[in-house]
Amino acid sequence: MKTYSAKEIFYTLQGEGANAGRAAVFCRFSGCNLWSGLERDRASAICKFCDTDFVGTDGLGGGKFKGADALADTIDNYWPNHLPQDKQGQKLVVCTGGEPLMQLDDALITALHERGFEIAVETNGTIKAPAGIDWICVSPKADSEIVQTSGQELKLVFPQDENKPEDYLHMDFEHFFLQPKDDAQQSQNVQDTIDYIHENPQWRLSVQSHKITGIR
Repeated sequence: MKTYSAKEIFYTLQGEGANAGRAAVFCRFSGCNLWSGLERDRASAICKFCDTDFVGTDGLGGGKFKGADALADTIDNYWPNHLPQDKQGQKLVVCTGGEPLMQLDDALITALHERGFEIAVETNGTIKAPAGIDWICVSPKADSEIVQTSGQELKLVFPQDENKPEDYLHMDFEHFFLQPKDDAQQSQNVQDTIDYIHENPQWRLSVQSHKITGIR
């Protein structure tokens, strides 16, 4: 029986992209194929600007889960199932990481659907997504091969000298988002992103609203 490793599981609001503001259970899987998650390896990693801790299983709600049902039950326990059915809303789980497609598989997709969840994934696009995922968000990283070239949204951190928006417009996504890079030049990055979208209106602005509001 497969064991799944999750850094953390928690109930919050989606902070980014087309689903921003929507209630969701986040399942942050441990591990990534583009960075070890250790600071000593950041300079040599393919993805150098990740701002997320995905190492280990010691976060809130994290752990090792033996089998898809065990993990799906845990995720389901975070949804407000105590409410009347007509007030629960559509259940949403956001599978993220690290790189969630290293672990998210057919068995877990089935188990989550059986519990009424719409399944969203936030992936770097280097691993082909299995069938059955309801919402695919690809956030491509420079110097990596994108094999998941379709989905609901593509979200690119901007600006990046080595990763240009025009490189991705041929891909089959419903929404194309630019998200200002969160670094020491953030204010300038925000303005540069706004200016770029003014000139290239096929893109939309994604703001990390969870950081602005202080929610998890």
